[in-house]
Amino acid sequence: MDRILVVDDEELLLDTLVRLLRHAGYQVDGALTLKEGLARADQENYDLIFLDVEMPDGNGLASIEDFKTVDSKPEVIIITGKGASDGAEQAILSGAWAYICKGGDLIKDLRLLATRALQYRAEKNKAARPIHLHRDHIIGNSPKLNQCLDLVAQAAASDASVLITGETGTGKELFAKAIHKNSRRAAHNFIIVDCAALPENLIESTLFGYVKGAFTGAEQQREGLIRLADGGTLFLDEVGELPLHLQKVFLRVLQEQSFRPIGSLKEERSDFRLIAATNRNIEESIAQGLFRSDLYYRLQAFTLHIPSLAERKEDIALLTRHFINRLCKRLRLPPKIISPEFIEHLEEYDWPGNVRQLQQTLEQVFATTIQQNTLFANHLPKHFRIRHARADFVQQAAKINIADSTGGGTLPSWKEYKKHCEKQYIKELMTHCDGKIKTACEISNLSRARLYQLREKYGLLPSGKAGANR
Repeated sequence: MDRILVVDDEELLLDTLVRLLRHAGYQVDGALTLKEGLARADQENYDLIFLDVEMPDGNGLASIEDFKTVDSKPEVIIITGKGASDGAEQAILSGAWAYICKGGDLIKDLRLLATRALQYRAEKNKAARPIHLHRDHIIGNSPKLNQCLDLVAQAAASDASVLITGETGTGKELFAKAIHKNSRRAAHNFIIVDCAALPENLIESTLFGYVKGAFTGAEQQREGLIRLADGGTLFLDEVGELPLHLQKVFLRVLQEQSFRPIGSLKEERSDFRLIAATNRNIEESIAQGLFRSDLYYRLQAFTLHIPSLAERKEDIALLTRHFINRLCKRLRLPPKIISPEFIEHLEEYDWPGNVRQLQQTLEQVFATTIQQNTLFANHLPKHFRIRHARADFVQQAAKINIADSTGGGTLPSWKEYKKHCEKQYIKELMTHCDGKIKTACEISNLSRARLYQLREKYGLLPSGKAGANR
């Protein structure tokens, strides 16, 4: 029996929805807060969740991912009394199955919504990624990475073109290879074309090949990469760099699955599957006239966005162990011990260069610690340690409300910091002693005169006593 959870703070509506869905044959639970709903979703396996937006302890739209990443990975339908187009966009982008208003025919359409969402879920689960998905060197178990792997499995099951987007260094080529190795084309070639690295005057001959005598220096026939990808996958890396005139040519190749080598009068066929990748915003490139919209639409039959490393910091520890172990094996060294502080410093960094930058950083550290068994935070480049020290200071300062005294949380001077701590100590001391001077002097080891001076200095004397008996 399918299980449904309704999360809504309107008790009357919640009871109505629960009764209606139970009458339709579902096993249904209700929750009046996000906290209660998330606790239930963590403990039970739900197939579908109806989630309100405006909850007493938070926003349902902001919690969609939390609900969708519990073990049962339920479908989520947003129900709201104040629908808005931007809310609908946020819901869909966050993975909600539907976004509906509470008014109108909500009660009437509830059964149909549940039926359709659960049917969708059942069919999706049939096509779920295999347990033994070939991941190669894709390391991690964070929710965002697992969502990507689900999409890898879906892409691998079809033969549609795939457009992979993501920042530089996120591993777009690894994901392209994973799609290929899990597809029916795995036994054939995976051909890589780096559009950013190829000189413009060589792209056509590299892609299409040429016949003997086609141009000066063509002393023998050469097959192009499109021909070599026959039966397999052609991966266009940094496709956003492809020159405009070649975009038109390549669009025809993609549509017809045929091409003509340079200097040849004969068309050749190649049954390849296309995967393209870019770190550019292609829609902006289209608006600037740098990329053809018709080619973009052909490329994005299936779109996969790779999250940045900053979005999946839970994977940093696993990635670190993977890279360090690989370096140890390469030099036939025993595995190294990695201290918790080492990982902590890495997790605090923003990683603008993503996984590639992490790998390069670890290679740099490894080169200087070959003879050492343990990696400590002090082995990291200085900017990591400086960042950690600053973050630690800010965290400690926040505990004593340092931002109030320094104007917004910037790193204060030692004098400012000491002054704030001194004032805070005297204030808490007098509160603890209920204003009793003798007790305060005994606890602090301050003389009466010094205690008085400090109280006056920081405006902590009772009204009317400042300046008296000096």
